[in-house]
Amino acid sequence: MTPHPRVPLVLVSGLAADPDDELAELLRRAGPGVAVVHHDLRHLGSGVVRRRLRLGAREEFTALELAHGCVNCTLREDLLPLLRRLAHRPDVDRIVVRLDEAMEPEPVSWAIANVLVGDRPVSDDVEIEAVFTVVDCATWLADASGDELLLERGLQGSPEDERTVAQVALAQVEFADVLVLAGAAPDAWCAAKSAAVLDRVAPSVPRVELSRTEAAGLLAAVPDGARRGEVTDLHGALLRGQPPLHADCGIEVLTFTAQRPFHPERLHEAIDTLLGGVVRTRGRAWVASQPDVAFWLESAGGGLALGHAGPWLASPDGPDWADVSAERRTLASLRWHEVWGDRAQELVVVTDLAAPRDIDDALRAALLTDEELAEGEAAWRSYPDPFGEWHEDPCEAGEDDEAERHVSAANRKDEPQ
Repeated sequence: MTPHPRVPLVLVSGLAADPDDELAELLRRAGPGVAVVHHDLRHLGSGVVRRRLRLGAREEFTALELAHGCVNCTLREDLLPLLRRLAHRPDVDRIVVRLDEAMEPEPVSWAIANVLVGDRPVSDDVEIEAVFTVVDCATWLADASGDELLLERGLQGSPEDERTVAQVALAQVEFADVLVLAGAAPDAWCAAKSAAVLDRVAPSVPRVELSRTEAAGLLAAVPDGARRGEVTDLHGALLRGQPPLHADCGIEVLTFTAQRPFHPERLHEAIDTLLGGVVRTRGRAWVASQPDVAFWLESAGGGLALGHAGPWLASPDGPDWADVSAERRTLASLRWHEVWGDRAQELVVVTDLAAPRDIDDALRAALLTDEELAEGEAAWRSYPDPFGEWHEDPCEAGEDDEAERHVSAANRKDEPQ
């Protein structure tokens, strides 16, 4: 029996509703077999998600009542089964998922490839062809560098969603295969500074103008090496592509590396330097009080999230080398320490108003001193630890790999210092 071919799937993300709709409509008009799905999360507070499905001349609206009222529930209970049904319809030859503004494309891509619907994932039926992120040139820079919560804008993905607008804006851009520029910046300085930020957070991602493109041109713009929904390896390279190393419009890139652990209390204090004058931080941290756990640290604008990236390869319960990506094995081999193994600090910081040297100095001051290093792991584990226990999202219980990738231990929004 000939297997059913997988149907191409396009994800559309972005913080601006109207340009997102315009792009989805442009893709829909490419052919009569293009189905467009949009889950509107604006009524999550009452446990209701409104789904819009368009195919050809037909349009269908459905109100869905979800038990927990969150993005994860929407994915598991409706979107994933719907994608499978659409993929098996003979009149569907491409699916476009117009993500809600609060949704990031990476967790959606992970769910498509890993969450079982029945006895298999939906990636058996669909193949991610491209991820497009719409950048509203008039507002994106302010969104990506501010400290406004999604809640304050009415865009949260669940009643407990504490993400900032900046965190979503940057996550959407970083995961894109193509950036679709909509509208115009308010002035030349904003345009130049936005370009400088994009050059550094998404250096390998091509950009096209929404007003000057059509569906075929958009799909042709997807580069050969595009990730097409490939989920980030938290122990892999921190940037895809090569960002400019020089300063531009005040935007610079700092790479921080070290092969000794952070003192937990001093790291907790140093984190504040990543919340003022910093556009983006991403990376792994080795904390003395929890030496077997790789911390994942992200900041965006005035928001910061700290998560669990799983055990180090050198940890007693670490994964076997054969079970991790080739990229992780290569990076671990390059920095392997005879005592600490692959444990190391590696952070990439994109700065704006902050001086990279000041951030580097603050992070280095948070590392263990020679005397503390000599005390050994038994003493380190007794250090007071302000990071505490990891938080688990009840909607992710049972999804071990996803929980490990996306659980947030802390999500802070502080005023710039």
